[in-house]
Amino acid sequence: MFDDIRPYHDDEVNQIVNQLINEVELQSSIAQFSMPKIKKFWPSLANFLVKYSLKKRVKHLHTINDIQQEVAKYVNKIIKQTTDGFTFDGIENVSTDKPCLFISNHRDIVLDVALVNYALHQSHFDTVEAAVGDNLLSKSWVADLMRINKSFIVKRSEKTKRAMLNASKQLSAYIYHSLTEKNQHIWIAQKEGRAKDGIDKTNAALISMLLLNKAKDTAISDYLNQLNIIPVAISYEYDPCDHDKAKELAEKEATGRYEKQEHEDLKSITQGMLGYKGKVHLSFCPAITGDFADSKAIASAIDKQIINHYQLYESNLSAYQQLSKNSDQQQSSLEQITTRMSQLNKEQQHWLLTMYANPVIAKKTLEQQ
Repeated sequence: MFDDIRPYHDDEVNQIVNQLINEVELQSSIAQFSMPKIKKFWPSLANFLVKYSLKKRVKHLHTINDIQQEVAKYVNKIIKQTTDGFTFDGIENVSTDKPCLFISNHRDIVLDVALVNYALHQSHFDTVEAAVGDNLLSKSWVADLMRINKSFIVKRSEKTKRAMLNASKQLSAYIYHSLTEKNQHIWIAQKEGRAKDGIDKTNAALISMLLLNKAKDTAISDYLNQLNIIPVAISYEYDPCDHDKAKELAEKEATGRYEKQEHEDLKSITQGMLGYKGKVHLSFCPAITGDFADSKAIASAIDKQIINHYQLYESNLSAYQQLSKNSDQQQSSLEQITTRMSQLNKEQQHWLLTMYANPVIAKKTLEQQ
């Protein structure tokens, strides 16, 4: 029932790992970033060196847990090398007696869920199964890479309304099955795609999808209790992809559309992992409980939690001050955010400021309600 979307099992690991090692496109992708000069002049040699290195490094990987432990080492390295510190709070909101459905804001393609997993791992909880859209899985080996690391597939590219509905029903049933039968935490972003403009808003359609599996005679409050939704707020002081996001937003505003370049998602993933992020904070919010009229009301409750627990940094406050031309703005904070705008035109600079300022605006708006 779920074989086409579920993560891989332990008994599939060895076969998938061997397939990945021999995947020429994967070898080329790794070589492009790890040894660009060799890749440029001696591509076959670069691929051979990557394959040789992979063979040595994966000898001990035979289970999903083995892979998760290896990934944890890389995330720890990323935190040490690309941040000024990663902190988290609210771990007391994570149930010890039943799995959680983590719904988080979405700023980075890979790191958001990696940091959730890291915080859980550090607190001696099991890691999550993570939702990944099939728009990121154009190559079968990319899907293998994600599914071997506890990811399940969200079908977003179905061609008809009926196919989309069937895919949504399957996804809803799988999430419920994982939570209640497999006793497994789940992570999913609050909406499709990253919040490139800095506006963290849950798509009510996501909640509607989750409720598709609810029996007609089950109250929404009872089903929410079974899902155990924990909103998660992830805050980056600096976004390594802010330049690219600003350019995309400016182009959309000017022309009404934006065409992705080839391998753009891979570039964003790499940039997000390796780029400087400043301070990073993650908050596990209280569970969403109670009676709600509909999906929109549930989505709104999730939004309030994420906005309330979002950590504002100097980058956010500086951008907000610069946009509002606040005369009390400190010169030091102005210089900090101005350096992020180098090599951008006026419209792109406006969007970069806007993406950092929007979390401030969201908090102020919520306070006024």
